[in-house]
Amino acid sequence: MVSQELYLCYHGLLLPNIAHNEESLNFFETFKFRDDDILAVTYPKSGTTWMQEMIPLLLNGGDLTPVESVPNWDRVPWLEETRIAHVVDKLSSPRAMVTHMPLNLMPPAFFSSKAKVIYIARNPKDVLVSSYYFHQMASFLDDPGTFEEFTDKFLAGQVLFGKWTEHVKSWKNADLGDRILYITYEELIQDLRGVLQRMLGFLGRELSDDVLNQVTEHCLFKNMKQNKMSNYSLVPSDIMDSNKSPFLRKGIAGDWKNHFSPELEAKFNAVIREEIEGTGIRFPWDEE
Repeated sequence: MVSQELYLCYHGLLLPNIAHNEESLNFFETFKFRDDDILAVTYPKSGTTWMQEMIPLLLNGGDLTPVESVPNWDRVPWLEETRIAHVVDKLSSPRAMVTHMPLNLMPPAFFSSKAKVIYIARNPKDVLVSSYYFHQMASFLDDPGTFEEFTDKFLAGQVLFGKWTEHVKSWKNADLGDRILYITYEELIQDLRGVLQRMLGFLGRELSDDVLNQVTEHCLFKNMKQNKMSNYSLVPSDIMDSNKSPFLRKGIAGDWKNHFSPELEAKFNAVIREEIEGTGIRFPWDEE
């Protein structure tokens, strides 16, 4: 059973009550997009915090001031969370925001705008592992149980924002043309500077080699993890207990190999493969 104290159900998706309510979702549904808005879209635990670190630096010429002085939830707020109503009017254009919503639930104004989207996908097995530890440290989420139990819930979509496959399919099949850029979490690990260059081109921005090098260095996971404006150390420990697990944990690809038994991996792969079959969607980890 899903705890009504912890979650609200929005079009079949579980959203944590701590950051969502009827008012915030109404604000989301009626949000008025500007044509120069930038939206980073992720399924939870797929690089959202990383995007909140990178995008402002690419838009402002590499100035570190905002990412070192403004909490990430204020500098690049979530469209669907309660906080955005308090900060959106303070955002300078082009406004950068993030969302976990699938495409089919996006506000009508999104589709008539020219707002650009950066969609970040991550190996779902690593998403699962990261989510498992997040549930252990966040008091506003339910106890994940054993790893095997949590895997079953993940595959059934009984987790935050529903099924990973449905989220990916909605955005990967999006008819958004040159409005959307697809990247993967794994690319951020393997070639951060190269991805930042691609993002600059997509956003119509330029940085000198020296500034891009500085931005790349700052945005390395190990360095971002030390930024108190990004690592959630500002959140009280009774809400997010970093002693149980840090919010920004490892920032690596392949940690799932330390958690999955061969039997569980085979089961997981079979479900994901069946749900993606026929879509033509391919990811680099499919070859592993």
